[in-house]
Amino acid sequence: MMAAPMRAAARCRLSGAVWRWSSPRPYHPEPPGGDTHFGFQTVSEEEKGERVYRVFERVAQNYDVMNDSMSLGVHRLWKDKLLQLMDPTPGTQLLDVAGGTGDIAFRFVNYIGAQREKFTRHKLKSQQDLSWSEISRTYLQENSGSLWGSRAVICDINKEMLKVGKQKALKLGHSEGLSWVVGDAEELPFASDKFDVYTIAFGIRNVTHIEQALQEAYRVLKVGGRFLCLEFSQVNNPLLARLYDLYSFQVIPVLGEIIAGDWKSYQYLVESIRCFPPQEEFKAMIEEAGFCQVKYHNLTSGVVAVHSGFKL
Repeated sequence: MMAAPMRAAARCRLSGAVWRWSSPRPYHPEPPGGDTHFGFQTVSEEEKGERVYRVFERVAQNYDVMNDSMSLGVHRLWKDKLLQLMDPTPGTQLLDVAGGTGDIAFRFVNYIGAQREKFTRHKLKSQQDLSWSEISRTYLQENSGSLWGSRAVICDINKEMLKVGKQKALKLGHSEGLSWVVGDAEELPFASDKFDVYTIAFGIRNVTHIEQALQEAYRVLKVGGRFLCLEFSQVNNPLLARLYDLYSFQVIPVLGEIIAGDWKSYQYLVESIRCFPPQEEFKAMIEEAGFCQVKYHNLTSGVVAVHSGFKL
């Protein structure tokens, strides 16, 4: 979900039960005693799960409109970049976690479909000596099973988000290569060593136990499989960081109230970024889960980052 990035020069700290801004602010770890963050509040782990579920249940119908409004449409470019970095090949089995509205999965099937179409056109050009009936027959054969066995499984814990994704799939004409599954990122309902690629876009910061979600990602990937995470991160441009903080706290909740009639959900989504680990620390967490060759790509001066790693 769209929200503001973590500022490089600010930090959320807990003093008793009151959050305050201070500077500088390295990543604030989870509070002790079995509690966790819900935005700037400290709540029990069970309560966080329930609250996050309610947030996305409320925002599901306006999710796409709010993403476009809050990011001025830039989230589309970030997701396109994720697919470029993935560069899936025909036959790839993708698991997209917390991807209820289908944005990553739709891009995935379009990417594979474009590869298939390019191959078909190239093959037909090499067969210019064939008759038109033979070319037509070849074209029809090549387009049967146009995803070459590729499949995207969209897994989300929130039924309302999946409902919106299925509605979008029908509207966009996506009927092939998609499966929709209700599931928890911390306890995925899939066998081990099943997928070639695991993606999670703007979802991992809402997970109660990030380490456990990373371990599950590692478990369900095949050997040689790739982990890709698109998430808001720490801005490396001080001026942009200040402007984005101002925009985050002064504008985004207002947009949430005007467009979705929900100030509190978008206030949480803004705050949740401030308690997510910056690039290097999240990279270390991914490595701790067992992934190799872990690296990250900053986008828009670190407003978001794509972290990637391999199960080797």
